Amino acid sequence: MAQTLPELRVQIDAVDLELLALLNRRAALAHEVGEIKRVEGSAVFRPEREAQVIASLQHANAGPLKNQSVAMIWREVMSACRALEAPQRVAYLGPKGTFTEEAALRFFGSSIQHIPCNSFDEVFHAATAGSAEFGVIAVENSTEGVVTRSLDLLLHSPLHIVGEISLLVRHNLLRSATAIDGIEVVLAHPQALAQCQQWLNTHLPHAERRAVSSNAEGARLAATNPAWAGIASERAGAEFGLHVVSHAIQDDAYNRTRFVVVCLPSTMPAPQATGRDCTSLVVSVPNRPGAVHDMLVPLKKHGVSMTRFESRPARSGQWEYYFYIDLQGHPSQPAVAAALLDLQGLCAFYKVLGTYPLAD
Repeated sequence: MAQTLPELRVQIDAVDLELLALLNRRAALAHEVGEIKRVEGSAVFRPEREAQVIASLQHANAGPLKNQSVAMIWREVMSACRALEAPQRVAYLGPKGTFTEEAALRFFGSSIQHIPCNSFDEVFHAATAGSAEFGVIAVENSTEGVVTRSLDLLLHSPLHIVGEISLLVRHNLLRSATAIDGIEVVLAHPQALAQCQQWLNTHLPHAERRAVSSNAEGARLAATNPAWAGIASERAGAEFGLHVVSHAIQDDAYNRTRFVVVCLPSTMPAPQATGRDCTSLVVSVPNRPGAVHDMLVPLKKHGVSMTRFESRPARSGQWEYYFYIDLQGHPSQPAVAAALLDLQGLCAFYKVLGTYPLAD
């Protein structure tokens, strides 16, 4: 005989109490771990350890919860446990409601101290000066390519990369009115305007496109004028009381943005190997024939895969370039270590930007 709704609700209430008791037990154990780490002077937050915990739970998961849900639930559990010591201070491109904030919450969980910044430069300054422990920045978009300012800042910054997040980005047209008619100005970050240009050409060909510091800032400004609209997330629309007048207007339906987490090495050392890692570096080679080809030889020789290769002008006036490279693997692996050593010997400039677990 099937159970009644009241009977099922009684059972759910009982399970919830069991879960609460178990979560508090876990929090108490995590607090003890935090005390040991404090005495040892080691980092509270270890992304590779949390990635391993989530991967292990997903492997053991027999459903009906989906593995993605398991990851989200446990990330929040671990975030809440970490916050018992002190919530991480995380800087990101603000104001509240940006995709960068969403990336920060996806990585750290919601139990963080928010430090919204007006620019990528401010994010780097906050994490370098110590007003934030970590910074989150966008580095690459599947439609528009690399975020050049982020690469330039990574080149000279003492910060290193300790994690990454890949976010499916859905841009929405937001305004205070409920219809698309009468929009004179569309405000958004330059990358978002570029990612939606075909849609804008078709549906709002005569509207001015005005670049602002972030999509959430565009949403904030759109709330001040009924003839203005912003391109941003639904979270930004809710934050500033705007209506979504058109959903998912990005030209690429699978538009993704890659974000990285940066901090000082003294805040957190490089994560240990997880088996699914990326090593990012920036190099330059002497300006001579075959130099770029020679730079790639150590990777082939030692069987190390390159997953990204970007160039940026060195601004020396000599047509020299910096090359940003992502390699598959961790420097603790012999093949990766050997490839990096050989590569360094060929370079006029060599800097490891970070080694970190790959995003899910």
